[in-house]
Amino acid sequence: MIIFMGVAGSGKSVQGRLLADELGLPWLSTGEFLRMLISGERRKAMLAGKLLADHEMIALVQKIFNLIDKGQEFVLDGFPRTPKQADWLLNQAKHRQLNITAVIHLVASKETVHARLLDRGRQDDSEEAIAERFREYEETALPIIQHFEEAGVPVCVVDGERTVAEIHESIKASLN
Repeated sequence: MIIFMGVAGSGKSVQGRLLADELGLPWLSTGEFLRMLISGERRKAMLAGKLLADHEMIALVQKIFNLIDKGQEFVLDGFPRTPKQADWLLNQAKHRQLNITAVIHLVASKETVHARLLDRGRQDDSEEAIAERFREYEETALPIIQHFEEAGVPVCVVDGERTVAEIHESIKASLN
């Protein structure tokens, strides 16, 4: 499994889908699944930039993993988002339920990400939600990446400020 991490708007979905298509791998985007499956108050909270509870996210990811052959390589986008989710994933790898090939950490400035999110025009890309995503990224995602490194998972830091093609080439080079 190749995990894409970074703040919303850093290019995770674009790059994850591009890599999956090029390598002929499944691309699993928890964000896409959430937008398809979550409704009611939980959807309103999600659109406001709030994270779903760990147990809800882990249950969703387990369902997604049941759709594919976990013995084959695949691309995962949007998970984990909390230390508990990262611990669950690392535990799955420890017990050989999954294999974590690498974490691709896309890094982009607040200004770049802000502009990208506003340009894509999704309902959940309000000013308030964008601010909440930055706060969440800085507080939880960065420590998760460090946690993966400490667990021996290769983490590839990629400059997400460049063109889609340049970023893609950097990702491929870092995986080789």
